[in-house]
Amino acid sequence: MKKKLLALLMGTSLVLAACGGGDNAGEEKDTSTTGGETTETASAGDAEKLYSQKCSSCHGQNLEGGVGPGLEQIGASLSATDIEKTIVEGKGAMPSGLLQGEEATAVAEWLAGKK
Repeated sequence: MKKKLLALLMGTSLVLAACGGGDNAGEEKDTSTTGGETTETASAGDAEKLYSQKCSSCHGQNLEGGVGPGLEQIGASLSATDIEKTIVEGKGAMPSGLLQGEEATAVAEWLAGKK
């Protein structure tokens, strides 16, 4: 009986191991190692993930606002260039430099489409 149970558990483990861990071949991720821990961050091409990682804690997961203003329709009043300038330089209580370069441009263009 113990051998059958052990065989069943081993077989189940093999099946789960073979099926687990989805195929993420189409996704680009940057990884960094800090103090022995590896963290994943979104690439510059994925503005929504960058927003979620860097901006949503103040501006809300759904752009609804919170500590910072809501961004649901920010593209109606600001251009991508103006949004990028705010992201890079900061404004009011918003710190500067949370996103730089291509990341800032990608998020600014994504937000500019929110009208």
